[in-house]
Amino acid sequence: MLQLLADGLIIGSVIALGAIGVTLTYALLRFANFGHGEFLTWGAYLALSALGGFLAMTGATSMSPIEPFSFGWPLLAALGIAAPLTALIALTLDWLLFARLRRHGNAIVLVIASFGAALALRNLLQFFYGAIPEYYSREIQIAIRFVPRDVMGGMRITPDQLFVLALAIVTVCVLHLFLTRTTLGKAMRATAMNPLLARVTGIDVEAVIRLTWIVGAMLGAVAGIFAGLTTQLRPQLGFDLLLPLFAAAILGGIGSVWGAVIGGLIVGLAESLAVPLVGAEYRAAMAFAVIIVILLVKPSGLFAKPRQ
Repeated sequence: MLQLLADGLIIGSVIALGAIGVTLTYALLRFANFGHGEFLTWGAYLALSALGGFLAMTGATSMSPIEPFSFGWPLLAALGIAAPLTALIALTLDWLLFARLRRHGNAIVLVIASFGAALALRNLLQFFYGAIPEYYSREIQIAIRFVPRDVMGGMRITPDQLFVLALAIVTVCVLHLFLTRTTLGKAMRATAMNPLLARVTGIDVEAVIRLTWIVGAMLGAVAGIFAGLTTQLRPQLGFDLLLPLFAAAILGGIGSVWGAVIGGLIVGLAESLAVPLVGAEYRAAMAFAVIIVILLVKPSGLFAKPRQ
């Protein structure tokens, strides 16, 4: 049981980071972006390319890991490059597609367009990188035992998983401070609550929208890199996580950052605890079940923000 809880928290931290981008995009732009999952995939693969570039410049064939992790500083530097590049993809997509469609004010058109954008991005990535799974590192890690086996089955966690969980917590806290303590963050919150009133008060709404794409895409890239670090890279990575991302955003309440975080953890725990009941191959169905339950019981979500 404890092992399932630990695995659920690791999965949930990745889902939470991706769900923040979903909830921010929906709160400001008023449409569900089904292409958001591809930001996770592109971020993960761009980090792989940056990592390969760093290794080529140093003449190394593999990373020198930072004990006790399976990765080294080149992967952290690759993360710093991949996140802005993913944000650039999001801004380009908005400039080419969503900004033009927003002028018509039809959310359904935007949703359908996001489906098409997702398919284009996924196939473009597979064209460049291929369909064979990739890994950041092939170093073998030995899980650390935190709880003895005789206590509820025990609990073992690898150092990489601990790193992912810790950095996810730090990232969410930094985002919270940005949204609550900075002028740009307050402008984003004001625009999400009432874009017309925000424009009247002098807020550059278009700049806020661009900032939202940047923040959401960068968080998505970080989530994709974390997912690839703890499992593997594959072109379907973001697509497989898309339903859990929306389940977490709906569960937490659209527009609530902390709601998305808590929703992500709940969805991750639900998927993990479902493994002994329905099997690992059906764990993704739990996200769908969570969406149905929330829509029936509390459609607005647990921490929904008032909309004007």
